[in-house]
Amino acid sequence: MKKVPIAIAVCTLAGAPAFAESFTETVPVLSARAVVEQVPVNHKQCWNETHHVYEHTVTRQDNGPMIGPGTVIGAVVGGVIGHQMGSSSGGRDRGTAAGAIVGGLVGNQVDKQNAADNPPQTVTTSRPVTVEKCEVVQEMRQVTTGFDVRYRYNGREYVSRMPYDPGRRIRVAINVVPVVENPPPGYRR
Repeated sequence: MKKVPIAIAVCTLAGAPAFAESFTETVPVLSARAVVEQVPVNHKQCWNETHHVYEHTVTRQDNGPMIGPGTVIGAVVGGVIGHQMGSSSGGRDRGTAAGAIVGGLVGNQVDKQNAADNPPQTVTTSRPVTVEKCEVVQEMRQVTTGFDVRYRYNGREYVSRMPYDPGRRIRVAINVVPVVENPPPGYRR
């Protein structure tokens, strides 16, 4: 009678689906190595630069009637010459006046000619201006994307990738399922 239950058990395992038993167990962690990847990151980088702004200043000379040194000297010299040319006292006065006017006009023309020979002066000055400049810079940063965890269960070592470092111990799921192998020789169904 003992053979009957064993035969039923063998037939049940071979012909029917196997049911698994699952449970968890806490096992020691041997190591946890961070998995690091290079990731591109964009950021804005700014700095200040000092530039010189150039300003041009033009000094202009007046083109209107000038009473400069040439006009004064010409009037004095013309007055002296006119005074020498006059023959009577009334003629000398008129000669002095006419000489002063003509000498003043000649001296005024000399002043205008000197002004034309000396064009307006341009003076260039500069002043510093601070300008902020920015650019987008891409740099590579190292980012931890997970951990390769090595642990031991039932005398064997295993490695699994996890999203975090589990610490010194880790819970593992154990599924017990019978292995259906080739039937022994002489087995008939």
